[in-house]
Amino acid sequence: MKITKEIFIEDLVRELPDAVEYLMKHGIRCLQCGEPVWGTLETAAKEKGFTPEQIDIFVNELNALQKE
Repeated sequence: MKITKEIFIEDLVRELPDAVEYLMKHGIRCLQCGEPVWGTLETAAKEKGFTPEQIDIFVNELNALQKE
């Protein structure tokens, strides 16, 4: 599966469970404290103040994590 910034977070963590730790490390959504995980990776990252360039880095790193 190719990860894009348009992927819904719930789909991302279902397909790539290691994404939970990655996202939490970057302060994107508190996936373990009961906060809803609706929305896309891009929307969640923007809500936390990340730039489009940083979001592109997240996408690249998550795709690389998937290949490990």
